[in-house]
Amino acid sequence: MVLFGFFWLFGEAQGGARGFFSVFCCPRFTTVYFRSRTHLKPHTLKAAPRLPIPPFSLSVIGPPSALFSTASLSSPPRCDTTKGTRLLRWLNTTAKMMMTSLTVTACSAVQRQNNNYLWGSTSRTGAVTVAAPTPTPRSRSSSAPTSVVAAPGARAPRHACTAIKQNEARPPAPKHFLHVTDYEQDKVMALIDRALEVKALLATGDRSYQPFKGKTMVMIFAKSSLRTRVSFETGFNLLGGHSIFLGPNDISLGDREETRDIARVLSRYNDLIMARTFAHIDVVDLAKYGSVPVINGLTDYNHPCQIMADVLTVVETFGDIKGRKIVYVGDGNNIVHSWLEFACVCPIYMVVACPKGFEPNADLVAKAKAAGLSTIEVRHDPMGAVVGADVIYGDVWASMNKGQKEQGDNRYKRFQGFQIDGDLFAAAGPQCKFMHCLPAERGLECTDEVMEADFSLVFQQAENRMHAQNAIMLDLLGC
Repeated sequence: MVLFGFFWLFGEAQGGARGFFSVFCCPRFTTVYFRSRTHLKPHTLKAAPRLPIPPFSLSVIGPPSALFSTASLSSPPRCDTTKGTRLLRWLNTTAKMMMTSLTVTACSAVQRQNNNYLWGSTSRTGAVTVAAPTPTPRSRSSSAPTSVVAAPGARAPRHACTAIKQNEARPPAPKHFLHVTDYEQDKVMALIDRALEVKALLATGDRSYQPFKGKTMVMIFAKSSLRTRVSFETGFNLLGGHSIFLGPNDISLGDREETRDIARVLSRYNDLIMARTFAHIDVVDLAKYGSVPVINGLTDYNHPCQIMADVLTVVETFGDIKGRKIVYVGDGNNIVHSWLEFACVCPIYMVVACPKGFEPNADLVAKAKAAGLSTIEVRHDPMGAVVGADVIYGDVWASMNKGQKEQGDNRYKRFQGFQIDGDLFAAAGPQCKFMHCLPAERGLECTDEVMEADFSLVFQQAENRMHAQNAIMLDLLGC
């Protein structure tokens, strides 16, 4: 039989604290919760049950000074504060009226987070003693008990906590995927191998592999997207997880609410955060202030998930990425930046052919060259740049980065001669393949001819977004 009761507490003095007092009683488990304002006043129990009940525990959420003097943590703390004395007087009365014993916990918000508690107990007669927490840190795996000091002759609470870990070690900081350079070469290629493995499994129609079962991912979209949303949502769901979409109208990242606050809130609901934003600092702050892994789904600065899908596509097509000549023709944008990041960790021959004034970030170009693994060139003659290329890569001339679309024809005029067409592929050679991250503006940066050609890898590349991202998520979640 379960007894379930609720009691309201009212302060005896004007301005006294109101709290909500609930007793959950059953043969094996009884817990009492009390929440009140920090400034405690003497309390009376308006309606207390006049019958014996099993021992129970009491949690007081508030500064420890509201209950105990914590000037010294040498055993035991004294109940010498006015607020503490009044509250303990009420606890004594409660124990007598219920003819049972109490286990008491007081903690501040910070102490609650760090699992540092002050414990005490009362007897049937209301005598109260308090045990200080052991100051020696214990590891998460420690099982050594922390004793509770009981009053002489008092019956020990049946369910008093006897194995409390003090100063419990914090979990390690979560891994994130914000840049390709977050990982070393071996790790990047291991992710590609994992993507190939999971892709092959899904291709069989087997849906028994559910590593994300019971896990939730929230997806923040400051920028709208087709491939990013569908690939992440479908991939996560196929592997057993549940995804939540937050569009531009659902969350104003850094506007209505600060990014650091959003990161902390979402971390308490979800196992993973994916964000597609304008400002790169937004994903950096999500990772900095959140407590779960964060994936960069795209920013104005870079697009690491796209490049992982591109590398997967090249590996499927050529057998390996190392030493391949990748020629990007167009604007030196976030796609180029992620290719340059990849060139920092894996040896490739990277050429960027762009109009003057549209070069990629100079510091990132210098960093890629300084890494010493890859050959890096920035040129302004696409026809000469593509000779011997394994891949010609294209993207829109005006991306979703703020302000580019508004430049209109004035911007497009500066890209004359940089269209990817049949003539460019003839100069490259028969080995060359076409790649484009999509969406494509056919007739501008590329022609229908190359989009629909047999050497086009565009739609294989789009599918591989899901498989590459699955590998990233599996790694971040430790699956």
